[in-house]
Amino acid sequence: MELTDNNWRVKLALKVILGLMILVSVGGSGWLIWQAEQRGVFEVWVTGKKKAEPNLGRYEVLVDELKRWREDLSEAYQEAGDTEQKLAVEHDARVVLEMILPEMMRCWIGTGYDFNGIAEKPGSGRIACGYFVSTVIRDAGFKVNRYKLAQQPSENILRTFIEREDCLLSVGKEFDAYADWVEKMDKGIYLIGLDTHVGFIVNRQDGMGFIHSSGAKLVGVVEESRDKALAIQNSRWRMLGSFSGDPGVIRTWLDGKKIQVVK
Repeated sequence: MELTDNNWRVKLALKVILGLMILVSVGGSGWLIWQAEQRGVFEVWVTGKKKAEPNLGRYEVLVDELKRWREDLSEAYQEAGDTEQKLAVEHDARVVLEMILPEMMRCWIGTGYDFNGIAEKPGSGRIACGYFVSTVIRDAGFKVNRYKLAQQPSENILRTFIEREDCLLSVGKEFDAYADWVEKMDKGIYLIGLDTHVGFIVNRQDGMGFIHSSGAKLVGVVEESRDKALAIQNSRWRMLGSFSGDPGVIRTWLDGKKIQVVK
């Protein structure tokens, strides 16, 4: 049957309902968290405020659910008859990634840090900042060697997915001015590279959250509000790239092609 925009929209609506039901069933709080984010009142995890524990069971369900999404969206993308339909699928893929990927990241919160940490799953050991980023990206369905990616400088991690001209570099900018600039950007998921660090920024209606494996006091994976993001504040060199908002990233995810790590 020829794919039509209406057919796909109906299918997407049904899968959204199913996906949210799954989020409710895993860990119990997924739907409440998602609702709160949409209202712009999500309270981020802050180091020292509340002890979080890694959630491997929820992570595995989310990984499987995102895999099914990618397969269905990829099929729809291949069957799309014109540019308008392809753009519609790309839009839907972005929505799905922005809904599920931050929840996958949060399942790691509480996993400890080690400079040489290469944990495969939440709570299965300790994990360094580059390995946290590369493992989450791999488990989201991007076909990339997580070892090679994690061992690169943060600039190369960004440029593996995002063209050089779309990686926004800032050097020596005062933090509050920088954070104001970031928060005015489109909502979504960003990769940020720092002097000696890398992580994710999730830009929400109520501001940005920084999700990363922090080496400060070996605390591990945390989600920090703007005011608590000391690694960003203390870095002179900052490179930012839109991960969920970059059309090339979305097409790479839909195509399922092997990704060459930039060295």
